[in-house]
Amino acid sequence: MFQATRRRLAIWYTAVTAVLLLLFASGVYLYVRSTLIERIDDTLNHVVEVVERCLTTSPCASRLIIEPVNSDADKFRINVEASFPDNADSTEDDHIDLEWFSPTGELIWSTLSEPLNIPIYANRTGETVRVVKAKKDRDDKFTIPHSPLLLRQVTQRVEVGRQVLGYLRVSHPWFEVAKPSRQLIFDLALGIGLMLVSVAASGWFLSGKAMEPVGESYQRLKQFTADASHELRSPITLIQTNVQVALADLELAEAETTTSVQYRQQLKIVERLTQRLGKLVNDLLFLARQDSGISKDTFALCPLDALLMEVVEEQQLLVPEKQIALTLDLIDPPASETSPKLLENWFTLLGNWDQLVRLFTNLIANALHYTPAGGRVKVELARIEGMNRVSGRRYTSAQLQVKVSDTGVGIPAEALPHLFDRFYRVDPARTHQTGNTAKASVTGSGLGLAIAAAIVEYHQGYIQVESTQGVGTTFAVILPITLEF
Repeated sequence: MFQATRRRLAIWYTAVTAVLLLLFASGVYLYVRSTLIERIDDTLNHVVEVVERCLTTSPCASRLIIEPVNSDADKFRINVEASFPDNADSTEDDHIDLEWFSPTGELIWSTLSEPLNIPIYANRTGETVRVVKAKKDRDDKFTIPHSPLLLRQVTQRVEVGRQVLGYLRVSHPWFEVAKPSRQLIFDLALGIGLMLVSVAASGWFLSGKAMEPVGESYQRLKQFTADASHELRSPITLIQTNVQVALADLELAEAETTTSVQYRQQLKIVERLTQRLGKLVNDLLFLARQDSGISKDTFALCPLDALLMEVVEEQQLLVPEKQIALTLDLIDPPASETSPKLLENWFTLLGNWDQLVRLFTNLIANALHYTPAGGRVKVELARIEGMNRVSGRRYTSAQLQVKVSDTGVGIPAEALPHLFDRFYRVDPARTHQTGNTAKASVTGSGLGLAIAAAIVEYHQGYIQVESTQGVGTTFAVILPITLEF
């Protein structure tokens, strides 16, 4: 239990740290990426300003860049040959490319080897575009797409007065953002991974240190409970033995007086109380051993059909006055099953015989205890094969299911979630006897169902309950077989 708590604490430490580191890394990544983009945009805008200044200012070059159109002094055009004399292809990734468009958006000049086929429009803030280029195969028949190219672009409209001379678009490869971003992601992931490993190791160590005093206190409490239960059993046994001897001596007396009768009644009350106290101590000792995990009970082959027959037979002898019909129904295997060994062990599982007897004795005794005279208690045993769904739970291996149904007073719906809590009683009125005789098999301390749940959990099974007030209650126990035949 403490190892599971320690593990959960370490996981929580690591998870919280991971979330904080992811938030921090995301902030760093977004800040660095936005900084890189701003730097590229500033570079592109600077190039646009320089080129635009050269285009519109004649002292920029010794040759004429802007000239009149047809000797009309009011209209101008760009002398492309004079402004952009060389159109060499560039193979460098960090090259800044220029494109010149006419006022109508027609590409006139470009430093790119192939046109981008991207619509032109003014944009000084910068944008990222995705360009997919394609080429023909050797036979010039099929188009083979290249990997997409990402570019950062700035577009500027060039004007002289009110006349638009054209559009200048400046492009820069996206790799100056993508490459540092990938490296940053790798570095952050590596750092976060190493940090999480360190935090997980530190969390495991610190949670262990934090759990040490709690574990020591819990161990002392468990040891005290076990020791107290063990020490209480001896005096209780001695009291019970002496009371039984005193009662036997009184029965041998020749004459019964009023005093002896009263004395006998008092001793019987003491005997009944010691029996109840002894059973309570045994129950507490059993639960303490189950909680501490020091139970030395071993598992063996248990034919559950024979076990239930024995328990039902014992319980039938305890309630003859109430005239309750107690029956056991064994669901036969399907006719398609032909394996002799499997049929012979159809209801056999690995478990502890004594604990299973106690489990079903508690369930059947409670059903008899809260069923009025003339009622009915039915015990049903069935084997669940293969993939099955029982009350919303899926099982992929063979299970044994035992149902104990009664026609008793029922249990309120609000009490069902707490039914297996220790010392929990649904209603003080239900603790009174519904018949004429009190039975020793009924715990009466609120531990019977808690013990049943502990036994089922010890056998890695599951217990559930359905009840309707005034109609009856059904307990279902599902136990894994864990055997191969």
